[in-house]
Amino acid sequence: MGAVFTFSVDDGHPLDVKVAELLDKHCLGGTFYVPIHNAEGRPTMTTSALRAIADQFEIGSHTVDHRYLSSVSAVEAQRQIAQGKIQLEDVLGQAVAGFCYPGGKYKRLHMNLVQRAGFLYARTTMNLCFDTGPGRFELPTTLQFYPHPQAVYWRNFASAGNWRGRSTGLRLALQHVGWIPRLHALFDHACCHGGTFHLWAHSYEIEQLGAWGELDNFFRHVAGQIAAPNLLTNHQLVNQQFNN
Repeated sequence: MGAVFTFSVDDGHPLDVKVAELLDKHCLGGTFYVPIHNAEGRPTMTTSALRAIADQFEIGSHTVDHRYLSSVSAVEAQRQIAQGKIQLEDVLGQAVAGFCYPGGKYKRLHMNLVQRAGFLYARTTMNLCFDTGPGRFELPTTLQFYPHPQAVYWRNFASAGNWRGRSTGLRLALQHVGWIPRLHALFDHACCHGGTFHLWAHSYEIEQLGAWGELDNFFRHVAGQIAAPNLLTNHQLVNQQFNN
């Protein structure tokens, strides 16, 4: 079947529109995880912008207020999860299948609440993976589009588990000091070994880094390496993996 590529962007910032334009330019799919509001003070997309992106890409929920679920009560977590879905579906006029744990912070309780709310899958921030994880409600990633110092990869590796499955990703990440060579090294590994490459980002960080050109170039490279049927949204990826 060959390598698979999926891309997701978190937090519903207005600059997500620019990400959508680049994805469209290179005929790539994408998944946008959107809170209704952002308690951290960052702006979120207008209704019209969100609906325009939903016409072409997958929209997933990111709670009502972008609350870290592990730092609120169980009752509040349930509200954030369930109402985030309901309100987002009201805005879009269509079903929302996917959820992303804000900050990657969650417990078994929250996985159950996500499932009970009617979501079909959930994405985490576990990195360095070249597969789709243990189940629908713990979809991992490969890399964040951000120049993390190497210590970040060590910490995520140590805290998130699945050490055997992530050891190759860690080794490749630590071999490269530069974040763009690191990005290409992990992507090339997925291409060579037929794995899943899941890149995720925050659009406001791309702006802060002045890295739109780098993202454009990488998307161009992906489009030239991955067969069109293997350019998937997160929901398509989960369905492909867990419906077989």
